[in-house]
Amino acid sequence: MKLKKEEEERGSVGKRQTNEMCTNFPTLRLQSLSPSAPLVISRKAHCKFEYVRQFETKETLLPNTWAVVRVDGRGFHAFANKHEFTKPNDVRALNLMNAAAKVVLGAFTDIVLGYGQSDEYSFVFRKSANLFSRRSAKIVTSVTSLFASNYVYLWPEYFPDTKLKFAPSFDGRCVCYPSDQNIRDYLSWRQADCHINNLYNTVFWALVQQGGMTNKEAQERLKGTLSADKNEILYSQFQINYNNESQQFSERVIITQEKSVCARRGP
Repeated sequence: MKLKKEEEERGSVGKRQTNEMCTNFPTLRLQSLSPSAPLVISRKAHCKFEYVRQFETKETLLPNTWAVVRVDGRGFHAFANKHEFTKPNDVRALNLMNAAAKVVLGAFTDIVLGYGQSDEYSFVFRKSANLFSRRSAKIVTSVTSLFASNYVYLWPEYFPDTKLKFAPSFDGRCVCYPSDQNIRDYLSWRQADCHINNLYNTVFWALVQQGGMTNKEAQERLKGTLSADKNEILYSQFQINYNNESQQFSERVIITQEKSVCARRGP
């Protein structure tokens, strides 16, 4: 009996606390002027819980700077293997990345160009851009989510014979570059990274696919080699002149607001 009484008291206290919390909670009233008129929702009281909005931060990008949002695939090696991408480069996958990037450029006119390589895409916003009042989080999440959703949406167009087994994941970041030279150097850096990675992948997969090596053996063969060494392996063992490789692979592409796609060699 005592235990039952204690439970009833706790229940009574809990009910009073709930009622007190809800006393000042927003009250919504539905008003209808006529059966065909839309319902109007009005607020009677101010919500005492709205103070929590004070904890939100609104980090803004530095004014008068180039802003670059770089979208990068997460766990893309596993994604590519699961969907059997052609090695070292899958034209379908590259074209899909370009198509998703075009949608982003079409949605955000403050983007002057996009540069894509491998599983990443960089979107350059003009200095005068005032999208979302230059709120960093809003810009990054909007660009990244739009790119990712269109990558999935356009998948059947570029991989008609390959069912999407699971959705890819992309992360995004935003960095400001104050000068024209800074943004030029950024693009040159990404282009150099593309060249280095593609040269390695081209030699690696030549050793595996044509040379009969295992992945581990190919890694050991290339350990410590320079660009000249890799070019020599390609030419002497497989009669491949790396300079004749498609620029779409070695330099990737730049997309402008005119939606043109072009391979670019050099900085």
